[in-house]
Amino acid sequence: MSVRVKICGIKDEAALFAAVESRADLLGFVFYPKSPRFLTPEAAAPLATYIRGVAASVALVVDADDATLDEIMAIVNPDMLQLHGQETPSRVREVRRRYAKPVMKAIAVASPADVEGAAEYLDGADLILFDAKPPKGTVLPGGNGVPFDWRLLAGVSGKIPFMLSGGLTADNVAEAVRLTGARAVDVSSGVESSPGVKDPELIHRFLSAAKGINQAV
Repeated sequence: MSVRVKICGIKDEAALFAAVESRADLLGFVFYPKSPRFLTPEAAAPLATYIRGVAASVALVVDADDATLDEIMAIVNPDMLQLHGQETPSRVREVRRRYAKPVMKAIAVASPADVEGAAEYLDGADLILFDAKPPKGTVLPGGNGVPFDWRLLAGVSGKIPFMLSGGLTADNVAEAVRLTGARAVDVSSGVESSPGVKDPELIHRFLSAAKGINQAV
């Protein structure tokens, strides 16, 4: 079984085309104004339309209210919602019911307790995104290029449907998958030449590395 790959923070056609050409499975659009990868729904809509039926579009939001989500759903109509803030389990369930779309909930990991806490979201989230806790002082909950101790996920594979994120690059993704058993990975800063600027060559390299990983079914 091949590893599924999400390229997050797509902002322009060059990055989009590079990801599609290299067989990305999911493409993420960031609707968080403080992020260097921020897009308005109007800017994201044509990109999401282009990939429909080719790759899944994912709308990343941070503690978004219903009005914000209503606008994103009406204009972009993403295939999945990624909740990357401090959303509670009840909020995750509410979002999934309201929009009838698959929901991915990001969990910031720095200790075994963080991993164990993901279980609280399993009745509302279709997928857990294990990401590194952001460095102190940053305003970004993700996309900081920081890995966590992947050994904390030992034994999680097969028990929790999850995607791995945090500091992944073409050079370390194989090791990350080996240690965690992840069947899906998410990269943003690891394929950028500077914050928010995707590098098509780095996208190709990452997808080649991730898709080349041999995994038992």
